[in-house]
Amino acid sequence: MTSSILITGASSGIGLATAELFLQEGWTVGVLARRTGPLEQLAGTYDNAIPLAADVTDAAALDAAVDLFARKAGRLNVLFNNAGIFPPSGLIDEIPVEDWLQAVNVNLTGMFLAARAAFRVMRHQNPQGGRIINNGSISAHAPRPGSVCYTATKHAVTGLTKTLSLDGRPFDIACGQIDIGNALTPMVQDLNARAVAHGLEPQPSMDVAHAAQSVLHMAQLPLSANVQFMTVVATKMPYIGRG
Repeated sequence: MTSSILITGASSGIGLATAELFLQEGWTVGVLARRTGPLEQLAGTYDNAIPLAADVTDAAALDAAVDLFARKAGRLNVLFNNAGIFPPSGLIDEIPVEDWLQAVNVNLTGMFLAARAAFRVMRHQNPQGGRIINNGSISAHAPRPGSVCYTATKHAVTGLTKTLSLDGRPFDIACGQIDIGNALTPMVQDLNARAVAHGLEPQPSMDVAHAAQSVLHMAQLPLSANVQFMTVVATKMPYIGRG
């Protein structure tokens, strides 16, 4: 049976690049996002793409989408729990509460709901098991200035990853996390544009394909092996040391 992966946030950035790579590698890929246009385009290009229109903050819609994909693919091997947002930057006393709540809703609750739906399917399918790969961030280790909302949610994702790793063991459900730094996605392009607008130098970046290849490596492992945490960054970005 062909391996299957469901990717949230698959309409752009890391999610889209990862979806295209897995499709080219012959996987059955569930591409899930709110925007249906890019999903339909993938489905029109690849016979092995299954478009799934859903908002990760909508538990009922997400459960239905995961169940639909598992039925169509015959099995859910991997979830790439990728959907996320980078809200406007600022000092904590300048951040509207609505921005905080939106970041928590998408970056944390959305990941919880996607993992919850996938875990349920993986625990009850035959044979039992699967893999969940959470897209963390190097902000889970070292924050950018003014990123309190994003950074706090990504630290929480690490807690989600560790707990799922522990709770999944009896059911052959592996969970790992990939922390990506400055893959050249629309989000990083926007952050660099903000930096330039404030008279700062844009940060070094890397091709998003390197992030996608890293997810593929994690996904291809047998369930007897797991990449618990992987960090993939642009070599010259200010992450290690004082920058």
